[in-house]
Amino acid sequence: MDIKSKIILISGPTASGKSNFAIKVAKKVNGEIINADSMQVYKKIKILTARPNKEEQKNIKHHLYGVIDLNKNFSTGQWLKLTINLINNIRKRKKVPILVGGTGLYFQSLIDGLVKIPEIPLNFRNKIRSKQKKEGQKKFYKNLLKLDPKVSNKIDSNDIQRSIRAFEVKSFTKISMYDWLEKTVPEFEDKEFLRIYIDYKREDLIKKISLRTKKMIKNGAVNEVKSFLKLKIKKDKSINKVIGIDELTQYLSKKIDLQESEELISIKTRQYAKRQATWARSRMASWKKINPSMIETYLKNLKKTSLKLDQLT
Repeated sequence: MDIKSKIILISGPTASGKSNFAIKVAKKVNGEIINADSMQVYKKIKILTARPNKEEQKNIKHHLYGVIDLNKNFSTGQWLKLTINLINNIRKRKKVPILVGGTGLYFQSLIDGLVKIPEIPLNFRNKIRSKQKKEGQKKFYKNLLKLDPKVSNKIDSNDIQRSIRAFEVKSFTKISMYDWLEKTVPEFEDKEFLRIYIDYKREDLIKKISLRTKKMIKNGAVNEVKSFLKLKIKKDKSINKVIGIDELTQYLSKKIDLQESEELISIKTRQYAKRQATWARSRMASWKKINPSMIETYLKNLKKTSLKLDQLT
């Protein structure tokens, strides 16, 4: 396999060491890194988003880190458009594009293409969400199957988010989400991607998350949130989803102490990691899994010109 013709995708749960691994891979293959994390695209919030620091970015070119204003929302479509341009530009310069992050939807849009479904009004979407809450997932899913039989065997009956999405798409557009999917054409061929997933054991990841949270607090996360609050960013902006902002705001408001805040951040991060793992099981089943203990061995075997897939197991 000619590594120069590949687009390398690196994912894994939060706190799994993806960014550090991507930098090491980039050094080996003469690559440049593109951010695939929906929170690391934003300016100012560096610590809580675990954005690679200046030292880490020094020798390897990084793209789409800290480029979006905090008062703006940033869609998957916007990310995809910028990323396609970056990939083509990096390749023109005879370098290898390496995408790294934990936002599964970003990777899915790049691999499968982005479905061009018309924008659904927020009030309509809220009605569907209210319907799901009122009916409960079991009844809601049954009604979804009646509305859109094509969903059968494609969406798990317990997958609330995808069920809601399928329901709102069919209700609003009168076209099944899966008919929209069939019309979607990706920018790159499937064979161009090399997919790598850092596969951590749950118990090991929990320890890493706890240590990372402590490090964030030590490195100035409290002051970062203080500065953020002074900006008075509206609550409907995506940046407010960053884990740690709400928890440290509670601490600064004297509602909880710092230790409680730290524990809440770790708990929420663990929950997020669990959701990422659920996504990976269903949407990244074909990705090559790397055991963290084998990363250094893998890197030693990695060459600038070629890569054997069996090195990833």
